[in-house]
Amino acid sequence: MRYLPLTETDREDMLARIGVSDVEALFSDVPNGKLLKQPLDLPRAKGELEVERILGRMSAKNTAAGSVPFFVGAGAYKHHVPATVDHLIQRSEFLTSYTPYQPEIAQGTLQYLFEFQTQVAALTGMEVANASMYDGSTGTAEAVLMAHRVTRRRKAVLSGGLHPHYTQVVETLSEMANDEVVALKPDVRASEDILAAIDDSVSCVVVQSPDVFGNLRDLKPIAEKAHAYGALLIAVFTEVVSLGAVTPPGAQDADIVVGEGQSIGNALNFGGPYVGLFAAKSKYVRQMPGRLCGETVDADGRRGFVLTLSTREQHIRRDKATSNICTNSGLCVLAFTIHMTLLGQAGLTRLAEVNHANAVRLADALAGVKGAEVLNESFFNEFTVKLSKPAAEVVEALAAKGILAGVPASRLLPGAGLDDLLIVANTEVNTDDDRAAFVAALAEVL
Repeated sequence: MRYLPLTETDREDMLARIGVSDVEALFSDVPNGKLLKQPLDLPRAKGELEVERILGRMSAKNTAAGSVPFFVGAGAYKHHVPATVDHLIQRSEFLTSYTPYQPEIAQGTLQYLFEFQTQVAALTGMEVANASMYDGSTGTAEAVLMAHRVTRRRKAVLSGGLHPHYTQVVETLSEMANDEVVALKPDVRASEDILAAIDDSVSCVVVQSPDVFGNLRDLKPIAEKAHAYGALLIAVFTEVVSLGAVTPPGAQDADIVVGEGQSIGNALNFGGPYVGLFAAKSKYVRQMPGRLCGETVDADGRRGFVLTLSTREQHIRRDKATSNICTNSGLCVLAFTIHMTLLGQAGLTRLAEVNHANAVRLADALAGVKGAEVLNESFFNEFTVKLSKPAAEVVEALAAKGILAGVPASRLLPGAGLDDLLIVANTEVNTDDDRAAFVAALAEVL
């Protein structure tokens, strides 16, 4: 079965309108050596039912996160999402809403974006938040670009505890802009001397807490030295639930806070879409990327919402835009907002406490396994274990036993000499039986 929306006459009319003779002419700028000489070796087209059967057999080979004990984290976490969240976001007025190009007529959209900003500002301890970014990694890169605009410097220092994917996104964007990036070596035990890398040429210092290895970082000394040299501190997190337990970055004098909000309201979803959280001190608001919704009153004094700031390339001249990201994660934002509203402050604190307690139980149990050593002095719900065998091999062996044990550090940092390290996450979804099964299976494998 083939789907051909255009007739041959349609194609001829379109080609004639743009002034080319055939479709091949549209690829004239591609070097000959880069074009395929023949079609890809793919199966012939099949009917919809046949395709569903094939894909069903392929997907059945996967081990779903919810089907076995699951301890994978490293930037994407399995949490319980209340059924209310999915029920509400699938309502047509939410599911089909998009960027409010005529914002004042989209009062419902603006209101939940405003509520989202309020929640993010409260969580991070910052004065202002936007709505929103694609995800934590692109948000981090945007934060670096923002710091460059504020300081008029072009050099960023990245902690060795920053998630490697975030580091790579910053480096990619910086390379295109000819900006300098100093990425410190992977810092498993949070022992790096990041203060020594700060001088008057630095625009910003980017530090993650909890970091990719699970360590909690004290941001105050870093903020103090950064400010002494006219630089900004960018605080990053990948596990937003941690903000229910640890001192928020704003209370540690961070200038920009950015991270991943997936843990609240958004399932793993095979890697996305996720939602980037972005907050800053109010004095930098005009340099923030994305959009900012505000509250006001109409001519009759009734409460209303407006798009206060939206310095994106769609709204103003491209060269004046603070960001060229063309959309936001609106539906994911709504899911975050609903879940956060259901939790409230007390609920989030309780959720964080359960996460930490579960992780402590697992760390204590794993520490008793011969050939396993927990490296962290402090952590939230994620920590790093040093194994007597390569972690990637151990993960495969445990997967064969029905345990998804974590992320080998070598997968995130290949060639870094960290082959024996396993990054383990334990959230509220794991039970005592899950932990016992993990510990028993690891003892067998090691």
